[in-house]
Amino acid sequence: MEVADEGIDRVVDSKDLQQQSKALDKLTDHVEDRQLDSTRVQEAMASIAASAEADWNAMRMREKELAAVKINAADVDIIANELELDKKVAERTLREHKGDAVAAIR
Repeated sequence: MEVADEGIDRVVDSKDLQQQSKALDKLTDHVEDRQLDSTRVQEAMASIAASAEADWNAMRMREKELAAVKINAADVDIIANELELDKKVAERTLREHKGDAVAAIR
């Protein structure tokens, strides 16, 4: 009887393999190749470039605003020493808080 059981298993296995093969063919047969529209790609690239330029301009404007803030050198030293920060970081933080040392420390 073991021989007969093996024969049934082989038939079932081959049916499973056939079903799997058909399922795989269905998946791969209906894939359509898409071609990129060059104008859409160019528009997308232009949009990305414009966005990057706008970000760069905004960052440059922010740096100009921060550079215009008047700060006290003693406040920079106090913040750097008390918070154990680099002087550049302390100065930047103080500028971001419009020269208010108390707000910068918080």
